[in-house]
Amino acid sequence: MRPALIVLAAVGAAVLVDLLTGVLVRRFARGRYQWLLTPLRQACRRPTTVVLLLAALYFALPTGGTEWVRVLRHVILLLLIASAGWLVVKALHVAESVAFSRLPHETVVDRRIRRARTQIRPVRRLTSAVVVVVVIGLILITFRPVRSFGFTFLTSAGVIGAVIGLSARTALGNAFAGIQVAFADSLHVDDVVVINGEWGRVEEVKLTNVVIRLWDERTLVLPTTYFTEHAFQNWTRHETRVVGEIRIHLDHTADLDDLRQATRRLVESSPLWDRHQWVLQMVDATPQTVVIQVQASAADGPSAWDLRCDLREGLIHYVRNTHPQWLPRTRGEYQP
Repeated sequence: MRPALIVLAAVGAAVLVDLLTGVLVRRFARGRYQWLLTPLRQACRRPTTVVLLLAALYFALPTGGTEWVRVLRHVILLLLIASAGWLVVKALHVAESVAFSRLPHETVVDRRIRRARTQIRPVRRLTSAVVVVVVIGLILITFRPVRSFGFTFLTSAGVIGAVIGLSARTALGNAFAGIQVAFADSLHVDDVVVINGEWGRVEEVKLTNVVIRLWDERTLVLPTTYFTEHAFQNWTRHETRVVGEIRIHLDHTADLDDLRQATRRLVESSPLWDRHQWVLQMVDATPQTVVIQVQASAADGPSAWDLRCDLREGLIHYVRNTHPQWLPRTRGEYQP
């Protein structure tokens, strides 16, 4: 009768705890803690009930007894350890989602916010991995033949040795690189980067890879070790503003003052220009042409790309329709 009464009491306690937490959450969620308490209860309600019931079953069964009772008690202990790890991982997921929900979702945000969005997810994944390691170590301790190995696995030396031993593997090496990228302050979510001549926006920074949305909507997935072993351009490391640049070749007879006035009209009439800066310069000269460079700033990478395309199209249209003699020509000398 004693085990049955303990199990019934555990079931009643689990139901009572669930009802009380529901009442408390509904009462306090009306205030400033709603953003935390409501998702925490919704996510942790089931694993908390499982932990309470398994704990009651474990303590209800006698420590001695027949062989099947000992086996059943051991199985329940394993399930209790696993469910406790499940509860902690669920709570970490809630902490991650709540942290993201408290941050602005706009594409153009402060650099500190972009850095926080980059670091939250790798930290959650790393702590979840640590919880899994601890759960595995606790499960190993329950088995007498491998109990010493379980204690060694849980000690700092054992964990560090296992990490160092596995760090040569590609997946774990990428995981360490992901932590390095997240905290080295060289790459953030929503940064505009140029890799192998193609630019795109960082969509997600994971432990093992980085997802980049390219300008033509393609998705580029690179291992995080790429960003620790290779050079790349980050246009928005300190701010989201991007300076776009175009170059056109014209004949030596081109009047730069006239071209500069036309460029000013194009830039100032464009809604993509952020009203910060623009400049037109002659940056090079060849035997056939001069190279004209136009730089104009925009709020972000996509706007800078569209602004570059608009300026290039507008200048070519202006030269072709107004001053066709400025187009590049090949000259020759005729000798009879």
